[in-house]
Amino acid sequence: MANFVTAENFDAEVLKSELPVVVDFYAEWCGPCQKLTPVFDELSKELANKFKLVKVNIDEQRDLAINYNVSSIPTILFIKNGEVKGKETGYMSKEDLKAKINELL
Repeated sequence: MANFVTAENFDAEVLKSELPVVVDFYAEWCGPCQKLTPVFDELSKELANKFKLVKVNIDEQRDLAINYNVSSIPTILFIKNGEVKGKETGYMSKEDLKAKINELL
């Protein structure tokens, strides 16, 4: 299962991570976000040795969402060495998300 990050641990968990990080900005009330959750959880297990997958609840972490220009959800950021390498918005199938992770990170 993916870890949940907050403004307090975002730098340590994401920006300073030795592994590339996939960040899912979501909300509990968002239908497409809920549909993405099992996909994200499966990939976090499958790719655990190569990538870190984390989740950010935009209702609880508004400043992070604003800082990364999250205007609709789900929004997925692909971060490597502290830099955003890509951004996708909306639901993605497991195959599409895995391909995008491998392409960008």
